[in-house]
Amino acid sequence: MVDPMHFDARAEIYERARPPYPEALWRRLCAVGLLAPGVRIVEFGAGSGQATAPLVEAGAEVTAVEPGPALAARLRARLPSVRVLVETAEAVALSDAAFDAAVVATAVHWLDLDVVLPKLHRALVPGGRFAVWRTVFGDPTARTAFRDQVERIVARREDPPRRSGPGELDTAAWARRLSVGDLFTEEFTELYRWSVDFSSDQVRDLFLTFSEWSAAEADAAAKAVDELGGQVTEHYLSWLILMKRADSSPA
Repeated sequence: MVDPMHFDARAEIYERARPPYPEALWRRLCAVGLLAPGVRIVEFGAGSGQATAPLVEAGAEVTAVEPGPALAARLRARLPSVRVLVETAEAVALSDAAFDAAVVATAVHWLDLDVVLPKLHRALVPGGRFAVWRTVFGDPTARTAFRDQVERIVARREDPPRRSGPGELDTAAWARRLSVGDLFTEEFTELYRWSVDFSSDQVRDLFLTFSEWSAAEADAAAKAVDELGGQVTEHYLSWLILMKRADSSPA
């Protein structure tokens, strides 16, 4: 089973290695009014602030919930205006109707939604938004020599790590899961394709942050980049699901 605290043990690498989210995603959040001055946002699984920073830059008042103390310390240093709670989304105490919106960026698969969704419903104002997005590191429609090498590395695993919940590309299943209990309704789901260039050192760092990758596997991926000329273009997907808080709890 993968370890959710894997990221905290690699907080320094995580902060420098994880790429930003695509601009199209931020433009969409701006267009629907979620990114605006004074919007009160709670973010679950904030990490070192890859999603938090653009929220702050847009003028939002952010409360970041991050269970990893090392990541939380980096988040505080990077964004001193953010209220950082070192706690899990399941255990954190949130006041009723305290937030206009909630955000979970590439972390929803770690949450116990049976606990989090009712808590979030109480914490949001009527009509509040819940934005969930995730980067999929590897677009299956974009075949490259590097991705072929990545698949060979993964295929050598004797005991592949397992994670519960829908597959990372199954947005329809995620939307249904977020709608369980009729606490939230889906407004829309969108998919963004983008790419980024990496050196071998950048690939090693990034793959070290993946919870299912070992250090030896990350080294093998970096070696593959060197063999392909020292730089590769990675093609990624990011999906966004925007949910709206139901006006009242089910009877």
